[in-house]
Amino acid sequence: MEIHRVVVGPFENNVFVVRCVQTGDAILIDAANEHERLLELCQRLGVRRVLETHGHGDHIQAVPAMREAGYEVAVTAADAPMLKAVGYDVFIDDAEVIEVGRLRLHAIHNPGHTPGSVSFHVEGAPILFSGDTLFPGGPGATKYEGGDFAAIIDSLDNKLFTLPADTIVMPGHGTDTTIGTERPHLQEWVTRGW
Repeated sequence: MEIHRVVVGPFENNVFVVRCVQTGDAILIDAANEHERLLELCQRLGVRRVLETHGHGDHIQAVPAMREAGYEVAVTAADAPMLKAVGYDVFIDDAEVIEVGRLRLHAIHNPGHTPGSVSFHVEGAPILFSGDTLFPGGPGATKYEGGDFAAIIDSLDNKLFTLPADTIVMPGHGTDTTIGTERPHLQEWVTRGW
């Protein structure tokens, strides 16, 4: 497996390409912005489709250009209405297994940041693409429309924090962390309320 990260746009979004070295197949996670850069990356690395972690505007700016270039864009049904202006092609279901060559990404529906937020865990590897659900130091913001603090805490506690402690968390913005680093702080986040 290869993981390529580029940081794009005014919100410094992380965009990831996950590539199976054996087959050359790849997917792009979050077509956030700077579509020229992303299209060049996709063509160079063999990207076949785009997976959106959620529907917030800063994560979908490049979607129209990606679709125009022939890339299928997938999003959860719950967040699909947020992509009305840019379009999408297929839905991602909770617990769906997405094959990328010989790699398997497990979709984990983790509502809270948005109703349809989804993370992707790479089978057999300690890698989690958490979108805006989990960052170093806490959960993603829940103050926007569709956000729900109780739901994001439940998502963390019962979905993401069940993963092994050495799982590397690669979020939608900023630096990586691990499940083991963040899990002990859950009650602090509940107490502070954000």
